[in-house]
Amino acid sequence: MLKRVGGFIYFAGWLFGSVTFNMAAAAASDDPNSQRQISSATDALLERLPVLPAERKRAPDSDWLVSPMTRRAAVYRSSDAKEVILNNGLISRSWRLGPNAANVAFENLMSDASLLRGVKPEVTLELDGLSYEVGGLKGQPNYAYLRKEWLESMTNDTKSFQFAGLEIGPVQERLPWKRKRYSSDVPWPPPGVALTLHFRPPVLAGQSNALGAPGSLTVSVHYEMYDGIPLITKWFTLSNAGPQEVMLNTFKSEILALVEYESVVDHRERWEYPNVHIQSDYSFRGMDPQTANQTTHWVVDPQYKTQVSSASQTPNLLESRPPIGPSLRIDPGQSFTSFRTFELIHDSTDRERKGLAVRQFYRRMAPWVTENPIMMHVRSSEPAAIRKAIDQCAAVGFEMVIISFWSGFDMENEDPAYLAQFKDLTDYAHSRGIELGAYSLLASRSVGPKDDVIDPKTGKAGGVFGVSPCLESRWGQNYFRKLYAFFEKTGMDLLEHDGSYPGDVCASTNHPGHLQLEDSQWTQWTRITDFYRWCRGRDVYLNVPDHYYLNGSSKCAMGYRESNWSLPRAQQLIHARQNIYDGTWEKTPSMGWMMVPLVEYGGGGPAATIEPLHQHLDHYGLTLANNFGAGVQACYRGPRLFDTDDTKQLVKTWVDFYRKHRAILDSDLVHVRRADARDLDCYLHVNPRLKEKALLMVFNPLDQPARKTMRIPLYYSGLTDKAKVAEHDERTRTYRLDRSYDVDLPVSLPPQGVSWFVVY
Repeated sequence: MLKRVGGFIYFAGWLFGSVTFNMAAAAASDDPNSQRQISSATDALLERLPVLPAERKRAPDSDWLVSPMTRRAAVYRSSDAKEVILNNGLISRSWRLGPNAANVAFENLMSDASLLRGVKPEVTLELDGLSYEVGGLKGQPNYAYLRKEWLESMTNDTKSFQFAGLEIGPVQERLPWKRKRYSSDVPWPPPGVALTLHFRPPVLAGQSNALGAPGSLTVSVHYEMYDGIPLITKWFTLSNAGPQEVMLNTFKSEILALVEYESVVDHRERWEYPNVHIQSDYSFRGMDPQTANQTTHWVVDPQYKTQVSSASQTPNLLESRPPIGPSLRIDPGQSFTSFRTFELIHDSTDRERKGLAVRQFYRRMAPWVTENPIMMHVRSSEPAAIRKAIDQCAAVGFEMVIISFWSGFDMENEDPAYLAQFKDLTDYAHSRGIELGAYSLLASRSVGPKDDVIDPKTGKAGGVFGVSPCLESRWGQNYFRKLYAFFEKTGMDLLEHDGSYPGDVCASTNHPGHLQLEDSQWTQWTRITDFYRWCRGRDVYLNVPDHYYLNGSSKCAMGYRESNWSLPRAQQLIHARQNIYDGTWEKTPSMGWMMVPLVEYGGGGPAATIEPLHQHLDHYGLTLANNFGAGVQACYRGPRLFDTDDTKQLVKTWVDFYRKHRAILDSDLVHVRRADARDLDCYLHVNPRLKEKALLMVFNPLDQPARKTMRIPLYYSGLTDKAKVAEHDERTRTYRLDRSYDVDLPVSLPPQGVSWFVVY
């Protein structure tokens, strides 16, 4: 991302008194007076910072996943004023400020463990083909651990960018969010504190290179730490105040020498990495965080000479960097902002606990994912069919109609009459209390040899999905122009964006939006994320089958195989519960969609479909229970939601159930028993912050009655001594929790039965 430089004044010391100083301008100057001003301003700010008290170094006295933290994220100084420290009571990170700024401690306060074993640069840059380090210290004698005494004798590399001052301020929102529809009540932006370290380039005698005149380039390294979650975010800004352009070939925005997770002497095909979750907003090409993670690289640390690995191959050096490029020219007066790297520190190896922490990360860093509208996919774009779908949704409590794929709808149609027609339909939907949205295909199609992505290996059209358009071709730029205009002119509420941008590179040199292969990925990602952020600012809901949550998307697939919706109905029920169980380890229920083929979807005939609806009420009811009981919205795809009064009442009953218990049903799942068609299975929602602390959905997939005492884990409900349990909101029984915070709950269900239990 490039943006203009100039005219901004930095505010320092917002918590501790006003110290206002244009530190960036001073850092860009080689005037000794400016540098003395920087030193003076930094010293003044440090004097205002409180010394980190001893209790802030101890383990927290409560579980952040169960009880709200009373400690806030803040900036401190060490008692000798040599270090500045970010600390929120769960994690702590420290920087030595001289002779250059360097990260010298990273503590997991929850487990009383040091994460950092060595000092590395803050950032590395390749500018006009030359490599530069930003900050850091040299001379650590052993990279297995880092003693405080060693810091006193470590030296500054004068060829590195040099520390030039710091600033403190509040967390700023990454993108706008309006909260038009139901969502959780988490604050946006997330409360916390921001720390920025400024660096000026080295003065290299007699060398003419990318640095240009002394002080023409500055680097600002940004950190945010948040209240109540063991999470820190990092990114940097490179500003060009010089008279000539500079090429940013590539960078590493985070370099952490972390303590190894395991010590292995012999060769390993698969290594265990340090117990942290690293995710950047430069994510694509996957529906889960691991697959979509393009920037996190665990590599060998060549400075770690004493590791146990006989071949020195332990991958415990974290590098956050783009897979290619960005290879961008930064003109005079412009700046470049990197992607953000989010670092979530785990306090356990338990899969459930780690998953709950990741889900909290998304709830706080992308709270729009907690929006969870009840949606129907109408499969025709004819106005009469859309009006019928709107009316049926309003009658049963659905909240959104999506004009589906294969419906004949064309979001790229710029005919004024066509746009006016869908503006009228949107207005009609709004008059009925319904939101209206539509589908558009981006990737997975060819738009012609001049505009498709070019595979660098073959020189021919080809990408991740076979053939796809380049977003920075003339067609791609025109496509996004049409989408901006469509939403402005129709007022529609949702975009279902099929394929999205899957991270294609493009070797074309004839596309107007990128120059070559090396800049093609970054420029295309910027194109689509700028659009998604614009949509989020207008409160356009985004269904995107890729990992764009951190850039404005709310939902992607929960994790299903499309051909499975052609299986017989009874098999679909089991697959659906398995998909939800498996998909919610790292997704909240609201982050993943499911499918309900009211009519045939890809095959399977009558045995796979629910229409005629009134002839399959038992299956339709179980399908509604599957999804609403999980807090998961599905694409109910067909021409209608009901065909008789009995069908209408069935749908309304389950919608009413979901809306009555919406807060707890949208809360996170604890995984108790996965569906296997051999015994009872269940979903367990928990939320210690609600009156309804938990809700258990139990299913009997058998063709005979089933009775069982199920052990229900209630630790994450926040209950400690006893639990009041009501089946179907009726008779309440009280159960004592055992020492593991579990209760033994007797459950009895008829064949193919379902029930729910609310826990207070």
